Amino acid sequence: MIPPLPNLEDYQISPENGFLPAEPPIERLSDPYYEPWEVIVANLQALILTKQIRRAVEALPTLSTSRLQTTPEWRRAYMVLGFISNSYIWGMEQAEERVPQCISIPFLATSEYLEIPPVVTYAGVCLWNFRPVYPGGPIDLLENLMTLTTFTGSLDESWFYLVSVAIEARGAPTIPVMMEAMLAARNDDRLTVTECLTIFAERIMDLRSLLGRMYDNCSPQAFYFRIRPFLAGSKNMASAGLPNGVILEDGSGKEKYRQYSGGSNAQSSLIQFFDIALGVEHRPTGVKKDPSDDKKAGTPPPSRHNFIEEMRSYMPGPHRRFLEHLNTVANIKEYVQANADCESLSFAYDECLRALSSFRDKHLQIVSRYVVIMAQESKRRTAAAAAKSPDAIPEKVVSTNFLGLAKGEAIKGQLTGTGGTKLMPFLKQSRDETMEPATGAWSKTTSKFESFHARSASVTPSSTPSSTPRSNSPMGFAARSCKVNDFEDIPVPRVTGVGMAGNWEAGDDVGGICHC
Repeated sequence: MIPPLPNLEDYQISPENGFLPAEPPIERLSDPYYEPWEVIVANLQALILTKQIRRAVEALPTLSTSRLQTTPEWRRAYMVLGFISNSYIWGMEQAEERVPQCISIPFLATSEYLEIPPVVTYAGVCLWNFRPVYPGGPIDLLENLMTLTTFTGSLDESWFYLVSVAIEARGAPTIPVMMEAMLAARNDDRLTVTECLTIFAERIMDLRSLLGRMYDNCSPQAFYFRIRPFLAGSKNMASAGLPNGVILEDGSGKEKYRQYSGGSNAQSSLIQFFDIALGVEHRPTGVKKDPSDDKKAGTPPPSRHNFIEEMRSYMPGPHRRFLEHLNTVANIKEYVQANADCESLSFAYDECLRALSSFRDKHLQIVSRYVVIMAQESKRRTAAAAAKSPDAIPEKVVSTNFLGLAKGEAIKGQLTGTGGTKLMPFLKQSRDETMEPATGAWSKTTSKFESFHARSASVTPSSTPSSTPRSNSPMGFAARSCKVNDFEDIPVPRVTGVGMAGNWEAGDDVGGICHC
């Protein structure tokens, strides 16, 4: 029996907002019992700047999570405790490996409830950390978004998170569109599959443009030297002062060290949804494609451990299970391969791959500016300071503004990673793997997105404006129009940028990475 397609609501996925909450996150825990947490997070920037963050946290009472009643309240508590925890660990010149139980105990409880690790994650800083400026306005419009909490209080940090929020919101309609395509493939409805793929490709190119808006209000200098250190995890952080990871005190006296990756856009369920829907498979960095895999059509690929799959464990439990379910029913690639005689279908599928590859290509170029170039700047600063004070201890010649993570990297001469993945080889391989399933209607060797051939082949999307169901939709999904020109009245500067990130490695010998 063919397994059913997943029902979005069963996995806390909104047909309108995708992996973002159906309603904006709550801005405060209303129960006065949790006021001590809210006071700390409301004054986070001042406490960090005055170096009082650890003293303030250690004075907190150990509060129970039993008074959290709703999922939005649990999410708010998780987000707040994540910001407080990472501020405690990284908010002073030396990293702290022990997190006191007044934070650890409720943090562990909220993590267990939400099925997500007790560390700063993409969900905590992006999915559950925004509000619309105008409640009735669109949340895919950056100008209508604000963050609830930041480490630094800077516009740069807010913008850094909000670009990812806007991408999640604008990419949300692709979920019901591709679910409709999968059902159409089961019904052998070539036209509907082709229409859905054309819409999908257009929206991915729109997301590519949206990604480029990072430069509007987030500078590479602010990201690298001020924001990035607070997003660090506890994995592969020896040079930053955490050789063993962190201990989350639970009062048992038997705690063990824990190691987690930091916040990363690879933890975005939306990006992984794109891959699964199109049948894109990723391998561990450096592993070449096995030619024999092409001869195993219709059989699932062998299980391989890679960074992208590892990042699923950092997603909220329902979202992770949705991707696992989807992986068992995704059929678009196989349907296109079985209908190779349909030129418009092949073109539409290839343009989806080309759009996603172009999105990744844009990100790859931008990572160089936000991370690689800034790593070189960090080394230059360290060398210049050492030249002025040749007799100084190495640690003393590095600006204290670097915090523990960046300071350790500058001394070491390279960035400290979190995910165990080489930076540029990983990004290039992810981009190249995106084009591997291409039918050959377009060249697989060209990453530049050129045009939408499916539209020129008389493929006319039948979607209608905002939240109007397709008249021929067998599943009745409400599909917003995904056409790029839906947003042509919004001025979008053509600049380059980068979305939400984790901790990256500039060298080729050690790891850590973020966006796929």
